Amino acid sequence: MTYNRDFPQRGNPFLSSQRSPRDSLEEPCPRCSGWLSTGFTSIQTSSYTSIRVQFFFFTFYIFYNTINIGLIKMNSKKKFARDFYEIQRKQWQKSLLLFLILFIFYFFLVGFVSFIFIISLGLFLPGISLFTGNSLQYFFLINLILSIVVAAFHFYDARFHGAKFIRKRLQAVDPDTNDRYHKQFINTIDEMRIAAGLPRVTPYIIPAFAINSMALIEADKTPTIIVTEGLLAEFTRDELQAVIAHELAHIIRGDTFYITLVCSLAIFFERLREMAEPQDRPMGQIGKAQNTGGGNPLVYLAASISSLLMHLLSTLISRQRELLADATAVELNRNPAALARAIYKAHVKNSFIGDFNLSYSPLFIVPPESKGISDRLFSRIFNSHPPLMKRVRQLAEMVPTSPARIIDEVLEIRKRREQARSILHSREETSPEGQKPPALLDNIQSGEEGIWSVRSPKGKWMGPFSLEKILSLQFFTPQIWTKNIQEGIEAAAGEFPQIRTGLRNLYHKKPVNPDRYNKCPRCQTTLKDTFYEGVTLKICPSCKGKLVDSSVIDRIIARREVAFSTHLVKKAAAFKENFLQNPVRTRKLNMEKSQNIFCPICGSKMLPRPFTYQYIIPVDKCFSCNKTWFDPDELEILQLLIENH
Repeated sequence: MTYNRDFPQRGNPFLSSQRSPRDSLEEPCPRCSGWLSTGFTSIQTSSYTSIRVQFFFFTFYIFYNTINIGLIKMNSKKKFARDFYEIQRKQWQKSLLLFLILFIFYFFLVGFVSFIFIISLGLFLPGISLFTGNSLQYFFLINLILSIVVAAFHFYDARFHGAKFIRKRLQAVDPDTNDRYHKQFINTIDEMRIAAGLPRVTPYIIPAFAINSMALIEADKTPTIIVTEGLLAEFTRDELQAVIAHELAHIIRGDTFYITLVCSLAIFFERLREMAEPQDRPMGQIGKAQNTGGGNPLVYLAASISSLLMHLLSTLISRQRELLADATAVELNRNPAALARAIYKAHVKNSFIGDFNLSYSPLFIVPPESKGISDRLFSRIFNSHPPLMKRVRQLAEMVPTSPARIIDEVLEIRKRREQARSILHSREETSPEGQKPPALLDNIQSGEEGIWSVRSPKGKWMGPFSLEKILSLQFFTPQIWTKNIQEGIEAAAGEFPQIRTGLRNLYHKKPVNPDRYNKCPRCQTTLKDTFYEGVTLKICPSCKGKLVDSSVIDRIIARREVAFSTHLVKKAAAFKENFLQNPVRTRKLNMEKSQNIFCPICGSKMLPRPFTYQYIIPVDKCFSCNKTWFDPDELEILQLLIENH
């Protein structure tokens, strides 16, 4: 087909039939004397009315489909359960905007630093100037390249290492499948994950007494939910479901990907500021602390300002999204009252998690410093979360009920849990009549006969010792001169087969004497596995001593399943008065308490140490297999002292 050269004069070909067959491949219509086109248009007639009707229907069709598509999009926006991978793609597109902001930030920062450097250099070398020749163009080009490189490196580090760094900073660990509380956490995540339509969610736990939770997106785009031990101990199952639903709401809405990325960007500035902070070294001979410098103050100032900007950026994107996540969580678990109670508990109790940068506050369900948040203009700018009562009121209206009723429910649940706690009694109360129970600090272990003597580094013979004792001496080596008193043989320690076997067992983390494996280190009774506050531990049926993995002691202390008898309460008060107020005496008792206590699992000597420097309670610790031995009633006394603190 060829265009009509007289088209401007002949008018619109869609509305006119006055066209010449010599200009295009056309033929006359047999009905209306119009022209049938075999090229540019399909069929055109001379009837202006029919053309207008067709145009009207075509316009109506376009308008109808536009409205229809708009309604479909609006309905899809109202639904939260979109495809997870689609949400990830959309959030990745939004992250490009964040990269652009990061590039602009570095463009001005690098340009400013370079400008100051060149101007300062020009004071010493007059030939160097930005305003001669093409220097300004080269400066702009180099600044552009450096900004892209630095921004890309920063963005890559935040995207692929940010979440891992945050988990490491929080000391988050995998759940223990043998722990009843951890198992419930894993099962609840699976329940809510299926309800939200997510393919996989990885659980982690922070070993802290605080009540808080957070969500992250890992480098492989796997969602992660992290909660504290305090949250698992304090929350009921429906409250735990509500918290997990809140974190899943952040994930399925796409908030977590963006917030994780923004908060990870602040890690770079945090590291830079820590490197630039002046560090004090110990006091020298002149009697006062000396400053090692630790970095350039200008670098520290720039890093602090950059970290502040990232903090503002993270708070601005998070505040309103917390309210939306609360509403979406209700759509998931259908229990707004449980979420309101959970948020209230986390706010009024301790929610602070260690020495953590405030730039990461938007990641948590409540900010680490949750007290005193108001709804004033200053708080709206610098706080990452809405005020407590605003969130509780929004959730209470969904029930419907009042915030006061929500608070009453929290107090009522706390009261019922206190009444449901089982009562534990002391060793004296449970011992048979006429049998004297072992004292708290008595050494009741029946020691093995000592048949070994060893020559000390000073040349003096020491002993007699048991085989376990001689292997636990600090100066013991296989070359030290040893004597078997029973046989009257003197030789190097490594020449005795009993000693070689004992050393081999210790190397493989087994007791020196295999008969003492899983035996009470005090009375040599076989230990039994049991559950206590949701965790597994070993208990001696005879003396009621407990062998506990040191990593689970914090879980026991955080939980409130058991209460204590009046006798135990008085015993804890007497212990506090006699020992905790006299640390010197406590240290002496520590040394006298365990002379020959050996771990029943690995055979290493258990050393008497205070539980913590805040609670100077003498316990026996094995630093080889990370076990702690509690004599009768010691664990209960420790719980009482910490709960009453």
